[in-house]
Amino acid sequence: MDSLLDALQEGRLIELPEDYDKEDALRFLAHILEAIPSLPAGTDVAERIIAKEKTTKTALGKGWACPDARVPFNEDLICVVGWSPIGIDYGTPDGLPVRIIAMYLVPENQRSNYLREVSLLAKALEIYPGLENLNKALELNEVREHLLDLISSTKGTVGPDTRARMIQLQARPSIVEAPAYNLANLIVEPVSIITGTGIKPVVLAQDRQLVDALDDSTGLAESIATQGVFQSGGWRIVKRREASFQADRVLFDCLAIKAANGKSS
Repeated sequence: MDSLLDALQEGRLIELPEDYDKEDALRFLAHILEAIPSLPAGTDVAERIIAKEKTTKTALGKGWACPDARVPFNEDLICVVGWSPIGIDYGTPDGLPVRIIAMYLVPENQRSNYLREVSLLAKALEIYPGLENLNKALELNEVREHLLDLISSTKGTVGPDTRARMIQLQARPSIVEAPAYNLANLIVEPVSIITGTGIKPVVLAQDRQLVDALDDSTGLAESIATQGVFQSGGWRIVKRREASFQADRVLFDCLAIKAANGKSS
């Protein structure tokens, strides 16, 4: 399960807000995939995921789902993992809420590798003795350690390189708490946006270039409110949650994602 291991190694294990429903979670994770620099510009992963979900059930059972987007180009198989602390009503056959969403971007040259990985994952879920503890995990570091254990439960089928990478991951210090994600070649910054009737959006962030890019942009509030994503100055802004206040003011809690080389994703 190399792609799942890559997601853990490169920081693509992300806590989902507790108020997210199924579509919120799918769109959020898809927008993370869309920000990866190697993807061709304009690749709409979110709509591919949502469209496929309407015709194909992607739940594996036991609190897991593996949605995928097939894309018409050659690239690496990429996985991003979302963890829901309380579980998401996913319409699963076993009726259990989904706590782990492993979303895959599947290029044409990786379809056989994807099928093999999902098959191994399904088998691992059948034999992993710590699944109940994974579903009861309370914080992201616990989830990460259980996922490493889950991968190790397929040790009869993974190669020595994979086992060596797992040992390196297990030896690392605990990952920092969200939202300080390391998404491998991406800069990820927390950003808050305050909007309201008749006022210019107020952008709160530590990165001055990010603030300047959003201050000078148009359509920021409308795009975040209706689509959950906005792009400006090489930054992709992805909405995590929102809260309403008096005077029709809304606070959007977002992640701002940008390629580390400064190029727009």
